[in-house]
Amino acid sequence: MGPIEDAINWLSDGLYTYVLVYLLIGAGLYFTIRSRFVQVRMFPAMIKAVGSSRSGAGEGISSFQAFCVGLASRVGTGNIAGVAIALVLGGPGAIFWMWVVAAVGMATAFIEATLAQMFKVRAADGSYRGGPAYYIQRGLGSRRWGVVFALLLIFAFGFAFNMVQANTIATTFSTSYSVNQGWMAVFLMILAAPVLYGGVRRVAKVAEIILPVMAGLYILLALVVIALNVGEIPTVIGQIFAGAFGLDEALAGTTGGILAAMLNGVKRGLFSNEAGMGSAPNIAATATTSHPAKQGLIQSIGVFVDTMLVCSATAFIVLISGVYEPGVEPVAEGAALTLASVSAQLGTWTTLPMTLLIFVFAFSSILGNYSYADVNLAYLGIRGRALTALRTLVLAAVGIGSLLELNAVWALADVAMAGMAMVNLVAIMLLGRWAFGALKDFEVMRKEGRDDRFVGSGNPYLPGELPGDVWAPQAEDARTPV
Repeated sequence: MGPIEDAINWLSDGLYTYVLVYLLIGAGLYFTIRSRFVQVRMFPAMIKAVGSSRSGAGEGISSFQAFCVGLASRVGTGNIAGVAIALVLGGPGAIFWMWVVAAVGMATAFIEATLAQMFKVRAADGSYRGGPAYYIQRGLGSRRWGVVFALLLIFAFGFAFNMVQANTIATTFSTSYSVNQGWMAVFLMILAAPVLYGGVRRVAKVAEIILPVMAGLYILLALVVIALNVGEIPTVIGQIFAGAFGLDEALAGTTGGILAAMLNGVKRGLFSNEAGMGSAPNIAATATTSHPAKQGLIQSIGVFVDTMLVCSATAFIVLISGVYEPGVEPVAEGAALTLASVSAQLGTWTTLPMTLLIFVFAFSSILGNYSYADVNLAYLGIRGRALTALRTLVLAAVGIGSLLELNAVWALADVAMAGMAMVNLVAIMLLGRWAFGALKDFEVMRKEGRDDRFVGSGNPYLPGELPGDVWAPQAEDARTPV
């Protein structure tokens, strides 16, 4: 694997250093300015939208379920293992760049989720399908690039990312309890099979139950650690900012310097919150909602929860613990470093609950990841035996990922993620005016005290007529697939 891994790392570093850093932050700033800082001024509306979105799913899934499936994919190894990896390689400064990606990424997430809702289609069973492949084809008129994106996503989320999640679970149990990774691979495949073969709705029902509870418990655990070390908080924050701008050489990561902090912060930030990657829009489109902008707001706050809360929790735990020392290769890596940091603060009794938390986060990400792939398999027209065969391959990827080396799996995931993000970011930049129009329509309704259903035909705030009949007048009564 040596030469192959070196080649993958070289490609990954080139894409992130010379392309994706500027594209991600540039697009995020553009959407932030054009939307008049939607992630700041409409933050209360985001909270309200999440709180009032549990019902009204009809034949699809509710907005809250879509939010939870999005969290299922976001809140996983990126929050526990990824943050620890970013700290080791990029130093404390990497956390600052994770925050930057998330802050501007909230606006990007709003745009892509809103577009997914606007250009979604109705399936034969009355549920919805949508996402980048759909808005690329229907909004930009390019089936070819829609197919390219769909293939990239199926590879990334159906295979590469699921290998990462399975790898984290297997190595955590192996490190903590000496569980054989081969047996762990078999166990994960058996556990995942009934949910994966059940499709998006079954994934949504599982995610709705477990994700809010587990994310809340992890944040509570972090707050306990912070409360016990409240005097260290100014020092930790100082390390993050000093490391981000190279103000203290002792705070560099093992790969050294400001560039390493930025590169690893952006990589792990994107992997964790997925803003701009084009993944969360696939599930955002499946939700039943009265206005596309509502789902945009709900998916935007998912980025906040993921990075500003859960990732920050991990960062503070590791930086406070004393287990991690900037610039020094730690004894443990990835999720094992986070687990060791919690144990150092609260005692070895935390090993079992932390291991279970890591398991639930990573396993739920496997389910969320597959739901994204499922939408794009439908876009490509893959069904029947071919769909069953691909689901079997996804299960095989879970098993294989449990046995591979950590670095090889992460490198493969990074390249797949970069390809998806570049295609999606270009698409949403070109289609952004449709989302800005939907936002304006939503704000006018709020100002006038109305909660009317969005209409894409004859809407003065849109740049044209929205294709399809999903958002046409009286479309809620239509059941004809588009």
